[in-house]
Amino acid sequence: MARLFYSIILSLIIFASVNAQAQYTAANIHSHNDYTRPNAFYHAFNAGAGAIEADVYLRNGRLVVSHDTPTVNHYVTLQKMYLEPILKEMKVHPRPLNLLIDLKEDYGPLLNELLKELAPLKSLIKDNNNQNPLSIIITGNRPPPAYYNNYPSYITFDDDLQLPHTPNQWARVAQVSLCFENYSKWQGKGALLPTDEKVLKSVINAVHASGKKIRFWAAPDNPAGWQKLMNLHADILCTDKIEALLQQLSVSK
Repeated sequence: MARLFYSIILSLIIFASVNAQAQYTAANIHSHNDYTRPNAFYHAFNAGAGAIEADVYLRNGRLVVSHDTPTVNHYVTLQKMYLEPILKEMKVHPRPLNLLIDLKEDYGPLLNELLKELAPLKSLIKDNNNQNPLSIIITGNRPPPAYYNNYPSYITFDDDLQLPHTPNQWARVAQVSLCFENYSKWQGKGALLPTDEKVLKSVINAVHASGKKIRFWAAPDNPAGWQKLMNLHADILCTDKIEALLQQLSVSK
């Protein structure tokens, strides 16, 4: 009888866990290349997106936001486009938000400048000692795991499963981000190959077993792609089409 009782409880826990993963909201949205939007930051933030991404370079001693090197001559700074709006809005409307900083050049100088520019936001940033709403996640040309402890605990890292980690280094990983095209060439039309689905599911399960959330970039950015990722229980939905994805989420409820 006791064994049956515990089996029932375990089944209920697993069922509740799967259902919890299946409830997708705007908080699951990652605003990819957010800075390319006419209303950068505010469009995604006001829509409730849980993550916003900015590519950064270092120019004239300041971090500037751009998709590629030629356009950095416009010198739109990270501070003006993101840090100041975040400070303003989250003091009035605090909510969980991941700010992903995609380092497009050598991480050393960029991270040193980032630490300086983040100073006014310290009261908002989450670390080991608080549950503040703003998480800073470094992606792109990030340092190797052995160097993570060179940076304050409020700096966390995206990971691509390419390098080994010690337990302490893995604790600094905020999430895992992988290229969808490394696992499948499906573009959201027709059916996903069963072999591809099996591989994707195994990867997602392995990342969840490690205690992390997972995002696929370069995944099909269309309703079929989003629905498949939700069916597979990927945690973070990467998109350039926030409004369309919000509509998809409302239909999927």
